[in-house]
Amino acid sequence: MVGTSTELIKRLVELPDDKKYEIKEYKEKRSLNANNYYWQLVTELGNVLGMDKEWLHFLLLQKYGQSEMISVVADVDMKNYLKYYAEAGESVLNGKTFKHYKVYKGSSEMDKKEMSILINGLVEECHIQGIETKTPAEINSLLERWDNK
Repeated sequence: MVGTSTELIKRLVELPDDKKYEIKEYKEKRSLNANNYYWQLVTELGNVLGMDKEWLHFLLLQKYGQSEMISVVADVDMKNYLKYYAEAGESVLNGKTFKHYKVYKGSSEMDKKEMSILINGLVEECHIQGIETKTPAEINSLLERWDNK
């Protein structure tokens, strides 16, 4: 149900009492947000390069994203625990072998600044391939509305 408070009150009194209802402020749905635009460009760039978009996304995270290093006992299969990671080496401590991994933050987990760096990097990659992108002002407008919380 969408309407002004007066319109909603009129409608609510006509609804059955044996059900529960939720009222919240109506917000226009945005047809495009920063994450959608990112994936649109990843798809376009992937098509031009003949690359799978998930693989391209991982390459972009490696080049422009945020990461942390972790160490795990070597016999643990990390694909059961992490989505975006790369092996960075191994070492032995007290007779146990550990593998070190660089773990990348996914785009949906990024804050506005991190997402800005990722999108701006992707835009540069697109420009190199002759792919048209939104203007910097349009991209900034998308990023201003970025809120992953």
